[in-house]
Amino acid sequence: MRVFQIGAAGGVGRRLAALLTARGDEVTGMHRRPEQADTIAASGATPVVGDLIADSVQDLADAFAGHDAVVFSAGAHGTGAEQTTLIDGVGLQKAADAAALAGVQRFVLVSVFPEAGRGAGAGEGFEHYMRVKKEADVYLVATDLDWVIVRPGTLVDEPGNGRVTAGPAIGYGDVHRDDVAAFIAEALHEPRLSRAIVELTDGPTAVDEAVRVLVR
Repeated sequence: MRVFQIGAAGGVGRRLAALLTARGDEVTGMHRRPEQADTIAASGATPVVGDLIADSVQDLADAFAGHDAVVFSAGAHGTGAEQTTLIDGVGLQKAADAAALAGVQRFVLVSVFPEAGRGAGAGEGFEHYMRVKKEADVYLVATDLDWVIVRPGTLVDEPGNGRVTAGPAIGYGDVHRDDVAAFIAEALHEPRLSRAIVELTDGPTAVDEAVRVLVR
């Protein structure tokens, strides 16, 4: 499988690239900043320069051409409301349109758990982020793409154990970035998991079994 990653230098993205290349997939990782190229290359992916804000839909479609799937895990990461809108919102819309234009049907979006940050005194910037992420989900769901939306709980950097709880509606909790990446890697290779929204936290079920349960 040839996979194009947007957000390939991020915490989930670089873990996912390493898993995919280890199983023999060919991964292209898009980056905007020059220093991100080394991080992407170290994961086994091939770095390619791109910019969700500056690039047109056609530019992105040209980059996607020849791939089998797109994974979108990019984010503004607290750099302000305008950047959140342009990257997490408009950027996702452009990427989805570009995938359709390039004929790449499989599209996985890393979104956000609806309960994230609730009750913790989150400010207007975070509320804006949550609104933008939901609007991005709505946009992707309305396309004809073969999409999967993954909504992880609070992301944890410590090593994961390959076990999760996954479903269309589950209780909120933490989830290790290792295990989010492992879930996406399995989901990409299970074509029966299609047009599905999956909430994801740490849990008792092996990742591959969690995907099998979802398609059953």
